[in-house]
Amino acid sequence: MAKIVNYISDAFEELKSNVTWPEWAEVQKLTITVAVFSIIFALATWGVDELFAKSIAGFFNWLKP
Repeated sequence: MAKIVNYISDAFEELKSNVTWPEWAEVQKLTITVAVFSIIFALATWGVDELFAKSIAGFFNWLKP
């Protein structure tokens, strides 16, 4: 148990002393950038999915007698 506590303590010390944290304005800007690209990627994925779904449905309707 002492090893776990020591590991966690060392990890927090590393975060406090050796990590360079970005400024709050940069964090906000990058968060907005990630959110926008995530939405664009989700919409693109949805669009491709709809295109393939309609293509496959059309193909099978074409095969029906």
